[in-house]
Amino acid sequence: MSIAAVVIGRNEGARLVACLEALEGQVDRVVYVDSGSDDGSVAHARQTGAEVVALDMTQPFTAARARNAGVAALGADVTYIQFLDGDCALRAGWIDVARAHLDAHPEGAVVCGRRRERAPEASVYNGLIDAEWDTPVGEAKACGGDALMRAEAVRQVGGYRDSLIAGEEPELCVRLRQAGWQIWRLDAEMTWHDADIHRFGQWWRRSKRAGHAFAEGAALHGAPPERHWVQETRRAVIWGGVLPLAILLAALLTGPAALLLLLIYPAQVLRLGRRDGWRQGLFSVVGKFAECAGVLTFHWRRLRNRDAQLIEYK
Repeated sequence: MSIAAVVIGRNEGARLVACLEALEGQVDRVVYVDSGSDDGSVAHARQTGAEVVALDMTQPFTAARARNAGVAALGADVTYIQFLDGDCALRAGWIDVARAHLDAHPEGAVVCGRRRERAPEASVYNGLIDAEWDTPVGEAKACGGDALMRAEAVRQVGGYRDSLIAGEEPELCVRLRQAGWQIWRLDAEMTWHDADIHRFGQWWRRSKRAGHAFAEGAALHGAPPERHWVQETRRAVIWGGVLPLAILLAALLTGPAALLLLLIYPAQVLRLGRRDGWRQGLFSVVGKFAECAGVLTFHWRRLRNRDAQLIEYK
């Protein structure tokens, strides 16, 4: 039984070095898939003993395509694969915990644990992302970019969907569950993550990318019984598009007093703030506008039969 790691990255610098160093002694092989770095990442990876795969950058980049390239480089002689982004570092002991869980649950395809931000106090956006990672433990519907997966299961369903610019892990998990596999999240420390977001524009683009992922996921698997990301897409469209446009139209037709209906937004902030904290409530509401923009971007490109382009925020 062998365990390998597939790490993807581009110009991660010191974060990649920390990522690869943390893997030493925890896995049998490391494959680093580089997507056009010019900061010495490839040399750093080779110095740590990682096998390097240079992604073909003549084709549009997606993290899904990079991960598939890493799986292909591993070949068939691997039992479990730990997937990692280059801005993450594995916590000591995680592999043993995750492997033991998959060993004990032959129906399990994916196991993930707690991902935490290195510096949640560095910006409001880092703090929001740190809270985002704190999802319930137990059997789950999906995982994030960091997870230990059973290689057999990943290959059985054809790996990641190359064309997705975001949301590739939940989409893979949909197909795994449809094939009878299980996804688990454990109450165990898994990785440190370094979002490094310090500007509103970065957070907005990240939220827009999420909206794009919601819309594409719903287009792929939105039919019953899965209803994958249908509610998330609907909320983004209603709160970020339909409601404000309806209120503005009402103001044009009946007078400016209709603009008082916009108070529904601070009311929603207060409602969510009581449950999740004021910061979460505020950015959840504001984020719906960015998510709606992402939904519209997906459908506009789809209508024009155009390939999706990566929405980068770093």
